[in-house]
Amino acid sequence: MSRSGWLLAAVLLGWVSPSLAQQSVTPLLHPLFQDHAVLQRDQPIAIWGRAEPGATVSVAFARQAVSTEADADGRWRTTLQPIAAGGPYVLNVRAGQSTQTVQDVQVGDVWLCSGQSNMELPVRRALDADSEIASATHPDIRLFTVPKAAAVAPQNGFSSSVSWNPASPDTVRDFSAACYYFARELQKTVNVPMGLIQSAWGGSRIEAWTSADGLRAQGGMDEALDVLALYSSDPAAANAQWGTHWEQWWMQREGATAGDEPWQPGAAPTGWSVAPAQLGAWEHWGIPALSAYNGMVWYRTQVTLTAAQAGQGARLELGPADETDVTWVNGVAVGSQNAPGDARSYRLPPGLLKAGTNTVVVNVLDTWGDGGLAGPASAHAVQLDDGTRIVLDAHWQYRPAPGDQAPPLAPWQSATGLSTLYNGMIARLGNYGLRGMLWYQGESNTGDGPAYAAKLRSLRDDWRSRFGTQMPLLVVQLAGYGQPPVAPAESGWAHVREAQRRVAAEDPHTGLALAIDIGDAYDIHPPNKQELGRRLARVARQVVYGEQAVAASGPTPGRVSRTSVEVRIAFDGVTEALVATGANGPIGFELCDAEAKHCAYADATLEGHAVVLNSLRAATAARVRYCWADGPVCTLRDSSGAPAGPFELSLTEAGAP
Repeated sequence: MSRSGWLLAAVLLGWVSPSLAQQSVTPLLHPLFQDHAVLQRDQPIAIWGRAEPGATVSVAFARQAVSTEADADGRWRTTLQPIAAGGPYVLNVRAGQSTQTVQDVQVGDVWLCSGQSNMELPVRRALDADSEIASATHPDIRLFTVPKAAAVAPQNGFSSSVSWNPASPDTVRDFSAACYYFARELQKTVNVPMGLIQSAWGGSRIEAWTSADGLRAQGGMDEALDVLALYSSDPAAANAQWGTHWEQWWMQREGATAGDEPWQPGAAPTGWSVAPAQLGAWEHWGIPALSAYNGMVWYRTQVTLTAAQAGQGARLELGPADETDVTWVNGVAVGSQNAPGDARSYRLPPGLLKAGTNTVVVNVLDTWGDGGLAGPASAHAVQLDDGTRIVLDAHWQYRPAPGDQAPPLAPWQSATGLSTLYNGMIARLGNYGLRGMLWYQGESNTGDGPAYAAKLRSLRDDWRSRFGTQMPLLVVQLAGYGQPPVAPAESGWAHVREAQRRVAAEDPHTGLALAIDIGDAYDIHPPNKQELGRRLARVARQVVYGEQAVAASGPTPGRVSRTSVEVRIAFDGVTEALVATGANGPIGFELCDAEAKHCAYADATLEGHAVVLNSLRAATAARVRYCWADGPVCTLRDSSGAPAGPFELSLTEAGAP
C-alpha cells in the first residue's frame, strides 16, 4: 500500500485527520526499520522508536494493528505477532500528527555477521571479484552495515546514516564476502528473504564485542572495567588511573629493573638515543636492531611554556602512532589509544602543565608491519585554549623496550578494549529479531589462545541474553596462516582453533565451519570466501534448520583408545570413508606429554572410520594432536572431500572428545 493509500485508509478509520496528508514525515522508528528491511519470520517481531513523551503510537503491518505509549523519555516499543516468510509489506507508524512509512519490507531470516577483518573482508577483495560483483543481483537478499563506532557505554541510535539495500552489483561490492556468500548459498535450499547485518571491525579482540556484564562474569577484569566506567564521566581521571595500572605492570614484568621509570621527568638518561628528526617508522631509520622490530619503543621530548601559557586549558596533539600509545606529561598518564595511523589528541588535566620545561613521554607498541610515531616534528604540539599552538622540541630521544610480554591495553580502546564494540556496534541493534549469528574472529586473540574458550562462551551467552536464549551461533574456525612446521611446536592459532572446536561441540545450537584448508600461508585474509560461505550454509542447514542428513563439518574426532604400541582415534560424521591426500596415510598427527613440552610426529594409517597411530610413545603419551600449527598441512578428509579439522585429545580421559 502506498503512503497516500495508507493515509486515506487511516482517515476513514478515524486514526488521523485529512490534514495529515500535508504533514512531513517525522522519524518515529529506530533506524533499523527502513525501506527494504527484513524482519525475522515465525517469531514475535519487536518494533521500537521515539516519539513525544506520553504520545500514543500506532503501528500497522501485514494486517496487524497495535498501539502503545511513549514513556517519559519518548521511547516506545511494541510487538507484532509472528508472521510467515513473505512480502513485500508496508510498515506504517503514527504518533499524534507525525507519521512514518517504510516500504518494501520483507519477512524472512535475519543473520548477524560479526568478527574481525576476515568477516569484514568485502566481496571486491575475494576470489573472482569482478565476475561475482557483476552477477550479484539478488533482490531478496538485503544488506545492512553497522557503522564502525566504539563507545564506552551502550548506545542506541547509529553514529552515522544507515540503510537496508537489496543485493546488487553496487551494494555487494563493499559488503562482507563471507556473509553474502553464506546467504546466497543458503537460499538455494531455504528459499526465503535473507537479511544480513554486518557488524565487524578488523583487528578486534573478542573482549571488545562482549558486554561489561559478560566480562565481569568471566572474572579478572574488574579493575579495567571500573576504569572504563570512570572514563565515561571523567576521562582525565581514568587516564591517570590507567597509567598507574600500566606503570605497575612495567615494574613487575620479566626483566624489570627497580627505579626504571621512563615516563618520569627525572628518568635516567642512560639507554636513550637521538631519534631521526622526521621520526616515522623505526624500521626505516637504518638501525639494524629496529629493521624488523615488533615491540615497544619509548619516545621523549620537552616543551617550554610561560606561566600564562601553563595556566590555560590545553590539549596535547601528537602525530599518527602505529599501533598503540600510552602518553605521559610530567609523569602523569594523559591518554592511550589503539588506532594505527591516527593522530592523537589528549585533553590535559588542569594544573598539570607548569612554567618552564614540561616533559612529554610516549610509549608506542607495534605488533605488525611498520611501527612508530610519525613526523614531521611540527605535528607534535601543545594546543592552548586561546588558539596558540606550541610545537614540542624537535629533538626527540628514543629507547627500545625489548620483551615478549604484552602490556595491558586501555579498556576504552576501540578494537582492543573492553565492551567498546559491543557498546558501539551490537547494543545499537537492540533485540532486533535474528535467525542466527555468524562469528569469524580469533586472530587477534592468538597471543593468549588457551583463554579463548572461556571468552567465546561468554560472548555466546552474552549475545543470547540480547537476541534469544537459544540463538544459533555459527563459528568459523581460524584458517591456516603461515609456513608449515618442520617439527612440533606450540601455536596460539592452534589453541584458538581448539577452543572454537570445543565450544561448538558442547552446545547443540553452536556449529563450526572449518577453514583450515582454505587459508593462505602468505595472507592472513584468505580470499576464498565462496567456499567458506558454502561451508557456513551447510552448518546452518544442520544446526539451525535440523537437516540431519547434511554433513555439517566433515569428520570429527570421537572415541580415543590406546595400547602399548598404538593410539586409535575413531571419527564421527564420516561420509563413506576416511581418505588421505598426497600420501599413503594422513600426516600431522603428534603425541605429547602432559604439558605438551615434548611432542613428536607419529606415523598414521587408516582403518575404516579410524586413524591408528603407531609409536613407541603410545604407552606414555598424555595427548594426541592433529594439525597443531599456525599454518599446518592437513591431509585427512572423507570421501566427500570435507576435511577433518585440527584437534587435541586427552589420552588420560577415556573417550574424551
